[in-house]
Amino acid sequence: MSGHSKWAQIKRSKGAADAKRGQVFTKLGRELAVAVREGGPSPDGNPRLRLAIDRARAANMPIDTIDRAIKRAAGGGDGAALEQIVYEGYGPGGAALLVEVLTDNRKRAVAEVRNAFSRGGGSLGESGCVAWLFDQRGVLTVESGGQDPDEIELRAIDAGAEDVRVDGDLVEVFTTPGDLEVMRSALVQTGANVVGAEIAMVPKTVIELGPNQAGSTLRLMERIEDLDDVQKVFTNLDISEAAVAEYAER
Repeated sequence: MSGHSKWAQIKRSKGAADAKRGQVFTKLGRELAVAVREGGPSPDGNPRLRLAIDRARAANMPIDTIDRAIKRAAGGGDGAALEQIVYEGYGPGGAALLVEVLTDNRKRAVAEVRNAFSRGGGSLGESGCVAWLFDQRGVLTVESGGQDPDEIELRAIDAGAEDVRVDGDLVEVFTTPGDLEVMRSALVQTGANVVGAEIAMVPKTVIELGPNQAGSTLRLMERIEDLDDVQKVFTNLDISEAAVAEYAER
C-alpha cells in the first residue's frame, strides 16, 4: 500500500485518534471551513467538502458539530484567515516528507514544523525539493470483509480505476483526483466496503530503509502530525512490518 495509507493504518491501530480526539476535531473543522470557502456549503456541488465531511464522520465527529462548522464557514466566520501551505523535507535516512498545513500564522507554522524536523532527526528543505517525487491522486481504501479481494480489484478496474493494489484484506484503488467521488460511488454500489477516500500525494517510487531509520521516520511523522496546524504528512518510505514493529516498541 502507499506510505500514507499504511501510516493511517498504523495510527488507527495505536488508537492515536481516540487519544487526541479534540485535536483531531479541530483539524477537521479547519478542513471543513476551507472547503466551504473554496466551493460553497453544499457537499453535492463541492467534492472537497464531501470528502471533509466523510473524514469527519469517520473520526466520529458529531453531525451537529459538522453542521455548525459548515454554517460558520458559510457565514464568513471560519476559514477566511486560514492559509494552505506545503512544507517539504527529509526524514532520518533520506525518506521524503510532504507536510500539508492549514494555518492562520505562517511564521508560527514554519517554526514549529522546522523544530519538529530538527528534533526528530530530519531536515526541512526548500520548496520543490521532494514534491517532484509525488503525484496527486485519488485514493480509496476498501476492506474486503469476506469478499474476494481480487474480485474487488476487477470491479474497480471495470469502473475505471487507474491502478489497484491488494494487501491482504485491504484493496487500495487509485484514480484521478476529479474521479474520486465517482469511483467511490461506483464501488459502494457493487457492495464494496469503502473505509477511506481522499486526495493524497502518492510517491512515484518508494525508498526502503532499515528498521531503525524507518522507525525513526515514523516517529518524526507522528511528531509533525501532532502539530495543531498540520493536516497530513506524506512519505515515500516503504513501511515494512519490521519498521512498524520497531516504531510500536517506542
